[in-house]
Amino acid sequence: MSSSARKRPRAEVEENKAECPFSITYAEPDTKAQKKSKKRRKQEPDEDDAKKSSKQLSPFSPSGDFNGKSANDVLDLEYNVVPQKKWLEMTRYNSFVLNGTKYFSEGFIYVANDQTVQRQKAAVDGSADGDAEKAFKRSKSEDDWVARILEIRASDEHHVYARIYWMYWPEELPEGTMEGKKYTGGRQPYHGHNELIASNHMDIINVVSVTLPANVKQWIEENDDEIQEALYWRQAFDCRTQQLSSVERTCKCRQPANPDKTLIGCSNKECGKWLHEHCLREDALTRTYERLGRDKPHFAAKPPTEGTASVAESDIEKEVKEEKKMDDGVNIPLSPTESGAEVKQTIDAKPSDAPEEPNGQSVTEGTPAIQDERVSQQPTTPATPSALEAPLASRKARSGKKRIAASDTKAYEGLFEAKILMDMNPPKIEIRDLRENVAEGDKVWTEPLLCVVCSVEIS
Repeated sequence: MSSSARKRPRAEVEENKAECPFSITYAEPDTKAQKKSKKRRKQEPDEDDAKKSSKQLSPFSPSGDFNGKSANDVLDLEYNVVPQKKWLEMTRYNSFVLNGTKYFSEGFIYVANDQTVQRQKAAVDGSADGDAEKAFKRSKSEDDWVARILEIRASDEHHVYARIYWMYWPEELPEGTMEGKKYTGGRQPYHGHNELIASNHMDIINVVSVTLPANVKQWIEENDDEIQEALYWRQAFDCRTQQLSSVERTCKCRQPANPDKTLIGCSNKECGKWLHEHCLREDALTRTYERLGRDKPHFAAKPPTEGTASVAESDIEKEVKEEKKMDDGVNIPLSPTESGAEVKQTIDAKPSDAPEEPNGQSVTEGTPAIQDERVSQQPTTPATPSALEAPLASRKARSGKKRIAASDTKAYEGLFEAKILMDMNPPKIEIRDLRENVAEGDKVWTEPLLCVVCSVEIS
């Protein structure tokens, strides 16, 4: 199976494109034809050994699974590099230095692509195509690509390559992607602004396409304090089957949490569910509309007079309860070194047209340096790469599409608004009456904030 990572065939060499003569194929299960072919090749052991596939252990361990299968069973990958002999003959390194920045194996990187290079050119030429508003509206998939380095090899400082796993923006998930038995191609409501999808989509790039180091963390949903300012991932994508790992679901709606939005915990120990803020608002607005409709005014319950019971429930609280009654890691080696192969520490990477060193040595163990060229690939960069220095890295098309939300008008829309007041003790929900045809009654009032699962007031 051939990797589908490139936007264009490698043979098409263009200005700003980083040359890379290597490609990845995935090992297929043995078929009858393949077994016969292997028998015929037994007389040629050297050829058979040269085409032996390698195994890549997945560096990603999502908390979810793939239709009941563990992530490691699904994401571990057998692959071949083509041409294999040329790849294995190159020296393996732990790091490389590009434009004064050191990049390490197992680290995350931004990679330039066509769109980012064009924007950088426009900025340098003073003909930037976007104002601040356009930049804000730009899709994440138009930013630099993000990848994780698995292995670094070089024949000399002008020919330095990295074997990588691509990270996907949610917009890049192809149509037909499945999570369990559901099709979920494209960005979903639960995907955060800085959220990536890990994958076993392997590729080899020329390192001159690297623009910056990337800060990417795994989001474990129980501990989300550290992910707000960084890129993060929680799901993984198997590029061979187009399957997404499962994600934890919460609230009455059984939808995942969006880390950019507020979750409110139910204070009832027997429930303890995490609830979406918008689900709590929707529940309160639905109950308000069912009680008041389009023309019935709301009157606040009168405080108890002297001599009367002070513990009586308000009409609203009674109605609410009645309605509810009715409704009810340790880092491991990513790519074990081939037996007998020596791994050096660092390679100085330089553009292919840079002058050779006076002593004629093309591979060094010093700090790599690439000057005045940048290869484009499209990472999601919080910081914009400085100049047009990185050549473009190519990648086969990842035909994702944006998910368009279906129209779902609610009966209360335009009639009532709700706002959760978390600074009150206990928290309340504020209802605002927008009906112009209702002159009497209160226009703003508060009600108890009720759990949408157990109907107990949240305190």
